Amino acid sequence: MTASTITAACSDTEIRAALEKVRGFIEPRLEASLAGSPESAPRLVDAMRYALLAPGKRLRPALVLWAAQACGGTWEGAAPAAVAVEMIHAYSLVHDDLPAMDDDDLRRGRPTCHRAFDEATAILCGDALQALAFEILATGMPAAGAARGCAVLARAAGAEALVGGQMDDLATERGWIADLRPEPATVQVAWMERINRRKTGGLFHAALQLGGLAAGAGAPRLELLATFGAAFGQAFQIADDLLDAEGTEATVGKRVGKDADRGKLTFPTVLGVGESRRRAVELADAAAAAVAPLGTAAAELARLARWIVTRDH
Repeated sequence: MTASTITAACSDTEIRAALEKVRGFIEPRLEASLAGSPESAPRLVDAMRYALLAPGKRLRPALVLWAAQACGGTWEGAAPAAVAVEMIHAYSLVHDDLPAMDDDDLRRGRPTCHRAFDEATAILCGDALQALAFEILATGMPAAGAARGCAVLARAAGAEALVGGQMDDLATERGWIADLRPEPATVQVAWMERINRRKTGGLFHAALQLGGLAAGAGAPRLELLATFGAAFGQAFQIADDLLDAEGTEATVGKRVGKDADRGKLTFPTVLGVGESRRRAVELADAAAAAVAPLGTAAAELARLARWIVTRDH
């Protein structure tokens, strides 16, 4: 299936409307989660609000809610997990943007947290969002699933996934490991897939698993969601690489072209734009096929996978 066929099969208007419905559901809950207490430092709460409530597609909460829906659950039952996952995502962006990391000054069309406030506040903001995510998950999920849910999210956010993937990403960029650029494309691609599976895909996987757990899904359905998440995560990152190579700051909402400026390995730089796009489409198809056994209840997941590789931001 070609990119043009996918575009014809997947209504951009339809998926955007579905994401808007997710935003309408989750935004008030994100807002309420930051109500704070008399003990909260006002500047810290302001920074947390700035980071968490910044405009965004809310893909990770959407994956939680749509996974729960696909497994026979309700959005209300999955809401705490959706809020917790978005908090982990927001924290990771705040820390990734820091001068010691990716050193970005624009995120979601606005100054990054350390630019809007200061570096120390941004670090503490990320720390606080991470802790609050687990508090919400532990107290908001039914007791029978809370411990397992916390374990799923902790693994996705830790050294084996999100943080470890960021470490490997920095290692290639800063020469802490052998230079992979002279290596064959197969070696470079395997390394990028390893990073993407952890840094990007880990949180997608957790979102889907948490949605399934909130719905009381058993092992067979959780495995289908895991297969979807693996393909979706790789497709998303390839599409993100393409946006960095071809997009504009106005549409993407952050600096573009920075990967090439840093000599970073990306799918377009290793395989070229055409082959990268072909792979992304193939992965999107694989993701959609993975949840086909769940029937029409998983329609939004399939649509999202196909849309994610055609988006312009």
